[in-house]
Amino acid sequence: MAIEEVQEFNCPYCAAVISVTIDTTAGRRQSFVTDCEVCCRPIEIEVDIDRDGYVNFIAKREGEG
Repeated sequence: MAIEEVQEFNCPYCAAVISVTIDTTAGRRQSFVTDCEVCCRPIEIEVDIDRDGYVNFIAKREGEG
């Protein structure tokens, strides 16, 4: 059974507020790319979920160190 959490953030390109749904049962470390709903540029998402279920979320430009 998937447990989903919605994360809102600002696009690192155009600063529009967008959201992404994280499946917290898909693993403690997740990484994927999604496109901004406004400017359509690729955003790299990194997720770390700690033992207490707290979601650490980073959204950055694709390929940015």
